[in-house]
Amino acid sequence: MAFSSTRPAVTALGGGHGLSASLAALRHVSDRLTAVVTVADDGGSSGRLRSELGVLPPGDLRMALAALCDDSEWGRTWSAVLQHRFDSAGPLDRHATGNLLIVALWELLGDEVAGLDWVGRLLGARGRVLPMSAVPLAVEADVRVDDGAGGHLETVAGQSRVATAPGRIEQLRLVPSDPPAHEEAVEAVRAADWVVLGPGSWYSSVLVHLLVPELAAALHETSARRCVTLNLSPDGETSGLTAVDHLEALHKHAPGLRVDVVLADPTAVEDVAAAEEAAAAMGARLLMRQVALGDGSARHDALRLAAAYRDVFDGVLGDVRAPEPGAGPRA
Repeated sequence: MAFSSTRPAVTALGGGHGLSASLAALRHVSDRLTAVVTVADDGGSSGRLRSELGVLPPGDLRMALAALCDDSEWGRTWSAVLQHRFDSAGPLDRHATGNLLIVALWELLGDEVAGLDWVGRLLGARGRVLPMSAVPLAVEADVRVDDGAGGHLETVAGQSRVATAPGRIEQLRLVPSDPPAHEEAVEAVRAADWVVLGPGSWYSSVLVHLLVPELAAALHETSARRCVTLNLSPDGETSGLTAVDHLEALHKHAPGLRVDVVLADPTAVEDVAAAEEAAAAMGARLLMRQVALGDGSARHDALRLAAAYRDVFDGVLGDVRAPEPGAGPRA
C-alpha cells in the first residue's frame, strides 16, 4: 500500500494516559491524526457525569484532546484548562473543566462527534478525537485469583475495578456485548495508512477496541498497516505479565488480526527471542527503540517516541532502511 512518507494518515486506539502518550508523540509525525477512544470509564468525574446525565464518559476523550494541543502558549493554556479539576466541598469537587465543557457541547449540539470537533477547534488540536462506540460501555473480566489451590475465576465488573483487580485476567467482555461503533471511528480505521494500538491499560483501554464488532471488523479488513506499542512496565491489571504475555493476550482476543510492527523499549522486553517469536506469530517484526524518559520513570518521552514512530512509518526496522519493493541497490 502506497502512502506519503511525510504525512501518513494515522489512527490511534486506546484511552487514558497511554493514548495521551502516543498522541503527544504522533502529533509531531503526522498532521492527519485521529484518536479513537474507549468509552467505558465508570470512575471519578466521568463516572459521575455518565451516571447523572446518561452521556458517554468524557474523561478519556478529554485527555486525548489535551494531548493534541499545540506546544504553544495557546495550546499549553487550553490543555491546562481542560485538565483542571475543581477542589471544593461541594458537588463540583474533582470534576474536570474539560469534562463539563464537552458534556455542555453535547447537550447543546445533540451530537457527540460535533461537540468534540468544536472543542478541538477551540484548542487548535492537531487531529480529531472520536469515541469508539455510540453508547456508554461497561467492561467485565474473568479474573483468576490465586487461592493457594490452583486459583479460581471471579467476574469483575466495571473498568475501574478491572484496572485494579488482583489476579490474572483470562477473558474480557463488553456490556452490551454487541455495541454500535461510531461510524466516523470505523471510517478512520479503514482510511488510515497506519493504525496504532497501545500503549495503555492493556485490557481496559487497548483490547476493548477489539470487542466492538464493527470496529474489530474494520481493524481486520483495513488496508492500513498496524503498529502495536507495548507498555514500559506492567500496570495494576497486568501485574506479573511479561511483554510476551501482553502480545499473547492480544492474539487471544483477536486471533486473526495481522500486525506489522511491535514497538517496545528494550527495558520492557525480558526475553528478546521470545518477544520476536510472539510478534512473528501475528505477522509482525519487533522494533526496539529507547522511548522512555531518561529519569528512570515508566513514562514515555514524546520526542523519543515520535522518532520511533517515524522509523516505523518509514520502514526503518533495523540499522538500515528497508528497501522499497522493486528497488535496486544504491550506487
